[in-house]
Amino acid sequence: MGWFSSDIHNVDDLFVHSLQDIYYAEHQIQKSLPDMVAKASDAELKKGLRAHLTQTKAQIKRLDQAFKKLKMKPEGTKCPAIDGIIQEANEIAGEIDDKMVLNAALIAAAQAVEHYEITRYGTLVAWARLLGHTDVAKLLAMNLKEEKATDKKLNGIAKRKINKKALARRKPSQRELEKTENAMLVAAAGIPAFG
Repeated sequence: MGWFSSDIHNVDDLFVHSLQDIYYAEHQIQKSLPDMVAKASDAELKKGLRAHLTQTKAQIKRLDQAFKKLKMKPEGTKCPAIDGIIQEANEIAGEIDDKMVLNAALIAAAQAVEHYEITRYGTLVAWARLLGHTDVAKLLAMNLKEEKATDKKLNGIAKRKINKKALARRKPSQRELEKTENAMLVAAAGIPAFG
């Protein structure tokens, strides 16, 4: 059942569908995180991804509780969005040989997942409150808070070191090489450099 399916008649149906969507997504994320941990070469990144895996398991338990409070059996519905994000991450990771660049790609992929989860949980919290499911809204708000915190941690790791290490692996362009060579020649000849 997709978002524009004839099975969705009202906000209640939309809320349940979205809850099933994030339930499926969290299970897919749980399956994909061990591979990301294995591919990461930076110790802090590995630690962060392991923590995210532990967090994801706790979030699934909260989703189980949310379904229970709604007197529903926990079940997911296929989510092409998260499947696409995970597939793209796997494809990109498979194309990168340099470990530092791979670490940057893994963070980018993890943040894409986080941003998806943040949008879903934000919407679900709002709809749960709208529909009077305050207990469910509290559970979902805990997941949302964790997703935002994880995104912030990943962003910090990326900015503080991973992206800089990846940039250091970059090969200079032909133009940059020529500019450096010209500057060296000018310096050796004692001629002041212009522009």
